[in-house]
Amino acid sequence: MSVLGDWRRVRRLGRYLNRDRRRLLLTLTLLIPVAFAGAIQPLLVGQAISVLRGEASLPWLASLSVSAAIRTLIGLLLASVLLRLAFQGLQTFNIQAIGQRLTARIRDDLFSHSLSLSLRFHDGMPVGKLLPRLTSDVDALAEVFGSGAVGVLGDLVSLLVIATTMLLIEWRLGLLLLCTQVPVTLVVLWLQRRYRKANYRVREELSQLNADFQENLQGLEVVQMFRREQVNGQRFAQTGSAYRQAVNGTIFFDSSISAFLEWVALGAVATVLAVGGWMVTSGAMGLGTLTTFILYSQRLFDPLRQLAERFTQIQGGLTAVERIGELLEQPLEIVESPDARPLDDSGLGEVIFENVNFGYRTDEPILRNVSFRIAPGEHVALVGPTGSGKSTVIRLLCRLYEPQSGRILLDGRDIRSIPIADLRQQLGVVLQDTFLFSGNVADNLRLNRPISDQRLQDVCSELGLDGLLDRLPQGLQTVLRERGGNLSSGERQLLAVARVAIRNPTVLVMDEATAFMDPSTEATLQRDLDRLLQKRTAVVIAHRLATVEASDRILVLRRGELIEEGTHHELRARGGLYAQLADLQERGLAKL
Repeated sequence: MSVLGDWRRVRRLGRYLNRDRRRLLLTLTLLIPVAFAGAIQPLLVGQAISVLRGEASLPWLASLSVSAAIRTLIGLLLASVLLRLAFQGLQTFNIQAIGQRLTARIRDDLFSHSLSLSLRFHDGMPVGKLLPRLTSDVDALAEVFGSGAVGVLGDLVSLLVIATTMLLIEWRLGLLLLCTQVPVTLVVLWLQRRYRKANYRVREELSQLNADFQENLQGLEVVQMFRREQVNGQRFAQTGSAYRQAVNGTIFFDSSISAFLEWVALGAVATVLAVGGWMVTSGAMGLGTLTTFILYSQRLFDPLRQLAERFTQIQGGLTAVERIGELLEQPLEIVESPDARPLDDSGLGEVIFENVNFGYRTDEPILRNVSFRIAPGEHVALVGPTGSGKSTVIRLLCRLYEPQSGRILLDGRDIRSIPIADLRQQLGVVLQDTFLFSGNVADNLRLNRPISDQRLQDVCSELGLDGLLDRLPQGLQTVLRERGGNLSSGERQLLAVARVAIRNPTVLVMDEATAFMDPSTEATLQRDLDRLLQKRTAVVIAHRLATVEASDRILVLRRGELIEEGTHHELRARGGLYAQLADLQERGLAKL
């Protein structure tokens, strides 16, 4: 939360303004005439009083009659007001337009960066805590840029112009007023640091509030079935209480600075009246000059008063900059090598793990020195108890995580030397928990691949999905609810298999792809899966003995180590872990 850290992050976000630098330069240039138009108004009012009282006035007014001088001053005052309003309107329009484009670019980059971060980051960052950084934090940044940033610069320019004008008119009163700014600025900075900490806590508590709310909505079925409403309600109330207390802290500091500035401004006016009144009665200064300084004493505190009004926005924006910067500064663990070369079309799907070690945490290894080779076109099943590392093998092969040591090769090339898009294009993955996006069925089958509706229909027919599409109201154009909620688990898996088949991968990865299918649906799909598996390398995680037996080779994992490999009959004959698991499953007591 240091000033240098803020400045570094603000400078980094400043690159988003490059496309609007001309409009921004125009807006900043307008600050000077706006400041002069505002600063000249008290001077014109004071000169009008001096002319009416016959006191010393500006030289060019002395040659005019009283009525002509008053008319001239009124005309200049009106012109300054109109000029200031016109320039301020143009400023506001420009800065709001720039602010909206700025935040749109930042939000796009945040979204892209979030999708590029590895699963390791997202494992430790709840979605409810991540979303506010893409929504409310970016909105806060837009608000402070549109309403505060240029306004603060304008206030500083106005302060400089007013201070210079006061010193030129009457340096003693001008110096007295400027001296009051020093303690005021120190107090404002002191309150700013404390407000900043309180505001950061507000953002964090709001993120936790969103995370709790999202978790309860996603797990609503479990909450209701196990009657957790009251318990979860109490926990949510505690989170809400912490958020309320954090907000109260920001309200205290916000109201404190506003009240402090009002009292100091009143004190400054009283000081000017006391000292200036004595100077007027002693003949050292005219009443018109005193009136000018009284007006200037109000204008002098306007920048700080407006700063107080923008205080919440500015601090919220700085907190948003900090939180956005923290996300953008998260390093990308999965990055492409500068020397990455696309795969050629002759790839056959050979997969090799060489001494791979991996752990989600450095002190808890999941895979220990795992080595194996899957020949092109070979079908291999991964078997082992829960937590043995089967799904981790798939995640590493897809390069969702990086191993701590060792290499993974695809067709003789380290997967880190292959562009990520090319690598994942060669891997067709069917997971046990199928995720479907909002949209229609056709969109979920295409994803990022251009393919006609007729071709989609043909692929679905080849995979035996005609019955499923006939049951849907609009077939391929049927709109799916969130996560495919209007389909059964088995139907979602059927669509997952279809969208993999469309991509024609060289390596097929299946994580219990038929787990949620009824026997009839599985039998219908199995024939098409066999055709899909022909001439393709396949890595299958399965718990059903029939699926495992059909594999060319079985790899048995236990506690992250490869302890057995061979065919079904070879492993049964050895009497090891696989034989024990197979015997238990045949008796219905365990899964492979």
